[in-house]
Amino acid sequence: MKTFRRRDFLKSAALFTASFAVPVRVWARAEGANDDIRVGVVGFGGRGKGHIDAFSKMSGVRLVALCDVDSKILERGVKTLADKGHNVQGFTDVRKMLESREIDVISTATPNHWHSLLTIWACQAGKDVYVEKPVSHNVFEGRKCVEAARKYDRIVQTGTQSRSSGALRQGIAWIQEGNLGRIRIARGLCYKRRPSIGKAEGPQPIPPEIDYDLWCGPAAKFPLSRKRLHYDWHWVWNTGNGDLGNQGIHQMDIARWTLGKMELSPMVFSLGGRLGYIDDGETPNTQMVVHNYGDMLLIFEVRGLPAKAREPNPGGEAKAEMDKYRGQSVGHVIECEGGYLAGTVAYDNEHKQIKKFSGGSDEEGGHFGNFVKAVRSRKKEDLKADILEGHLSSALCHTGNISYRLGREADPDEIQEKLKKDSAALETLSRMETHLAANKVDLKKTRLAIGPVLRMDPAKEKFIDNPGADALLTREYRKPFVVPDRV
Repeated sequence: MKTFRRRDFLKSAALFTASFAVPVRVWARAEGANDDIRVGVVGFGGRGKGHIDAFSKMSGVRLVALCDVDSKILERGVKTLADKGHNVQGFTDVRKMLESREIDVISTATPNHWHSLLTIWACQAGKDVYVEKPVSHNVFEGRKCVEAARKYDRIVQTGTQSRSSGALRQGIAWIQEGNLGRIRIARGLCYKRRPSIGKAEGPQPIPPEIDYDLWCGPAAKFPLSRKRLHYDWHWVWNTGNGDLGNQGIHQMDIARWTLGKMELSPMVFSLGGRLGYIDDGETPNTQMVVHNYGDMLLIFEVRGLPAKAREPNPGGEAKAEMDKYRGQSVGHVIECEGGYLAGTVAYDNEHKQIKKFSGGSDEEGGHFGNFVKAVRSRKKEDLKADILEGHLSSALCHTGNISYRLGREADPDEIQEKLKKDSAALETLSRMETHLAANKVDLKKTRLAIGPVLRMDPAKEKFIDNPGADALLTREYRKPFVVPDRV
């Protein structure tokens, strides 16, 4: 692991450390037992349990710390590991955790609004980072993660574990070699059923075991206006990004990866709505996003309603869609001139199987193992999902959501008229309407919202002549939890 002289680093950093809420310091790594990589996990009420499980099984890796703002979760996690022979230190405040010289790696599965700030702070504190998807809550802070990783020479892996699938890597490489002709459209599909989260009657009490100020962190500290604090944060804009940024980021990443695009799309629009029920959620449960790269399209679909017409085969509402998507409900379909890739199987245009790809991860421990390998080699090129990849795919989710949030409700005929020159979008809309009709949603009474077509300068990651859209590329941060302009 690269070492820095603390005195020299602090001298160079002194010009701007006042803007940070944690001390900016990079420690020379102290040798652990058998030169183990020492890991601290932050946020483990859900996905973080998988982090703990993965790292605790790796040779040459030691879990040494846990951090969670929920004292019940924290105490339970520390005790569970102690019962298994892993003695770890518990923290409520991640800033205290980052001060420890006994931690080399921070692995985090906090809510989305904490991902980027925690990553930046960890890089500044000399830690390598495994950060769950999406890596950011908005476009601005994702780019700052990349800058921090590069500036402090940190290894930062994004939790898009499909990147470590051998079968998928083979399939994408085969498609990119032109075996099915030119790629036309990369589709991401998130057909994941999401029930109503209910309606709360006024502000709800914060559970006493939770430090709500720390839980909110960079987000606005609003009263809790939904029945459940945990998990349902995904469905409000202050802390979440909807299913596009929850499950959908995995498929968005695969779609962009296949297209080979290392920049944001120069044109994006979205339409959708939160339909079929009325609850405290804000994000759409039904959504379509079209990213236009000029030579290729990336089209994403979110469907959260449980139409019985889709059972038991979740591949589509009609036989044509089932044939085409081959049961891909949470997945991807890469459409080419001579056929398509659905999951890890290639088909011709008559839906006959051409080739099936197989194979697991190259490294023991899968995606986490790949991260550990890169931590040891100190080569970001060894990462299957470097932070830059995570930023770009996360940002495509965010720009799609920006178009949606700037949209207005419209009648079905008006939407059809707006999309009449875009056959791919019209075809996608048609299947969305079939899905909603199966759920008894009348679009003349409960209308979809259609967002504006937003044009972007990919190099600057700013929209063109649209200050309203630019304002949603970032947020107002709550001191002292501020993502800085200069990392």
